[in-house]
Amino acid sequence: MILLFGALNPLLFLIVFGLYPSMTIGPKEGWQVYSSAQDADGRCICTVVAPEQNLCSRDAKSRQLRQLLEKVQNMSQSIEVLNLRTQRDFQYVMKMENQMKGLRTKFRQIEEDRKTTMARNFKELKDRMDELQPLIPVLEQYKTDAKLISQFKEEIRNLSAVLTGIQEELGAYDYEQLYQRVLSLDSRLRNCMSKLTCGKLMKITGPVTIKTSGTRFGAWMTDPLASTRNNRVWYMDTYTNSKVVREYKSIADFISGLESRTYYLPFKWAGTNHMVYNGSLYYNKEQSNIIVKYSFETGRVLAQRALEYAGFHNVYPYTWGGFSDIDLMADELGLWAVYATNQNAGNIVISQLEPQTLEVLQTWNTEYSKRNAGESFMICGTLYITNSHLTGAKVYYSYNTKTSTYEYIDIPFHNQYFHISMLDYNARERALYAWNNGHQVIFNVTLFHVIKTEDDS
Repeated sequence: MILLFGALNPLLFLIVFGLYPSMTIGPKEGWQVYSSAQDADGRCICTVVAPEQNLCSRDAKSRQLRQLLEKVQNMSQSIEVLNLRTQRDFQYVMKMENQMKGLRTKFRQIEEDRKTTMARNFKELKDRMDELQPLIPVLEQYKTDAKLISQFKEEIRNLSAVLTGIQEELGAYDYEQLYQRVLSLDSRLRNCMSKLTCGKLMKITGPVTIKTSGTRFGAWMTDPLASTRNNRVWYMDTYTNSKVVREYKSIADFISGLESRTYYLPFKWAGTNHMVYNGSLYYNKEQSNIIVKYSFETGRVLAQRALEYAGFHNVYPYTWGGFSDIDLMADELGLWAVYATNQNAGNIVISQLEPQTLEVLQTWNTEYSKRNAGESFMICGTLYITNSHLTGAKVYYSYNTKTSTYEYIDIPFHNQYFHISMLDYNARERALYAWNNGHQVIFNVTLFHVIKTEDDS
């Protein structure tokens, strides 16, 4: 007779057959263990051989076997209870472990968020310092207050050192206190900037989109010599075959399309490089090198003059074409014309004009090809030329009429709508007006200024 004790686990097997080593039962006298093994679930399987039938009597050994089986059954039940408790405790431990992992994740997230917030705050502070840094050379030229300049420089050095330390070890300093020191320094520097005169172009930011209207090509402008109360806007859509100029009383009216007046010019214009200056419109007469001065107040032509040898009608345009041969512009020093001639091998020529008569006062010949220029504008007597009218354009070349010298520069700007057909500087607002593929936009400029002191006057 063979029995399988599959329900007994290995521990029970050790108890039954390991804790009673002195108990031996011969094959003829009682039950005999034949073999033991584990099944696929890890349970212990024992094979035993029952005694012969004639030995299964109610003797002492049979009673011992029954007692042993009862003990085994009791121990099996105890082990089952222990196993259930162990499983319950194990599930509790697993649950606690998951909760601990969750807490560690939350603490880690809180720490990362704190560092991110502090890093962002101090980055903003560092950016403010970076904007103030270029003003140090300006203050060095302010001769009447050398002691104050030295103090400013020392403060900037100290703050820069602090900011560097903060970047390495966030949270080591009082951010609010440091921020107040920067604001104080910024205020004192801006008091000095109220004495600024002309400057050199350092940076172009923006653009700010004012309106979307018209064709891909056109011009819009305000008068740099107008009073602060006069914010009229003039709008000239397209680059050819038109005489219509639209006027708006303010930028707000321009945005809303509230037109105040319409002018019909006596001659059609060529290109998009017109200029409103001191109440009059200066533009290039179509299919000619003639400059026309038109008064908005009287509605009459006040002057006309041909630019000698100037190319016109797409002979020497900017890279985008559009009859942009002659570019009229104004800055802090007056009225200018930019064009090209055969005599200068198609390179850019700069002429300063007398605003009343359009007479050429002085001329400078550059070595930059007009056809390789995207656009150009004047700031404080210096002509700045872009290398393209498309995406990736930058200010690439400048020519200083005061010193008759040039230099190659690298000032990028964001050509947001991919095609610029007009770019002019407004000295009153210190900004660049642009026609950007049917969008009227404004760029802000940063200038390196020279402070005029009493000794210079």
